[in-house]
Amino acid sequence: MRIKKKERQVQLTNLLNENPFMTDEALSEHFSVSIQTIRLDRMEKNIPELRERIKDVAYQHRDTVISLSPDEIIGEIIDLVLEKQAISIFEVNEEHVFARNGIARGHHLFAQANSLAVALMNNELVLTAKADIHFRRPVRLGERVIAKAEVKETQGERTKVTVTSKVNQEIVFDGEFFMFKQVESEEKGD
Repeated sequence: MRIKKKERQVQLTNLLNENPFMTDEALSEHFSVSIQTIRLDRMEKNIPELRERIKDVAYQHRDTVISLSPDEIIGEIIDLVLEKQAISIFEVNEEHVFARNGIARGHHLFAQANSLAVALMNNELVLTAKADIHFRRPVRLGERVIAKAEVKETQGERTKVTVTSKVNQEIVFDGEFFMFKQVESEEKGD
C-alpha cells in the first residue's frame, strides 16, 4: 500500500537529511514510486538534485582558506582539508577562451591549479616556488574543469602538492607545485 503524497514528502525530506547521498533511483525504490515522482517531490520541497546536495555537504564540511582571500581563488573550492587535499570547479566561460577557436587560455587552467595549491596551505604567507605542469588536451568553452590537489610531502618551509584537473573524468592538466610557506622561528628574540 502506497503512502500519501504529503507523508511521502515528509519521509523523503527526513531520509535525505539523514543521507543526502541517496540517488533518485534509490529513493524511487525505497518509496515504490517512479523516479519522476521523486523528482517532482524534490522540486515541491525545494530539495536539490544529488550533485548539488553533495556539493552542499562538502562545502559545509570544508576548512577555511587562510592563505588567499575569496576573490584570489580561481574556480570554486568545494572541498578543503588544509595540508591534505582540496577540490575546485572552474566553469570555462566566454572570457576564458580565445575568440577564434573557443579554446581556454592556459593561464586560467594554471591559475585554478595554482590557487588551489596555495589555498591548501595552512599559512598566511604562501608562494609557489616552482611548478612542473603539463597540458594534456585543450579545454573548450562550456566545459567544467574539476581540479583535485593533494599534499604529497612537507619538509620545513617546502611542501610538494600534486594537482590533477579533469573534464568528464579525462585528465586535461596536471602538475607538481612546490610551495613555500613561512614557518615561524622557534627561537624568538635573542
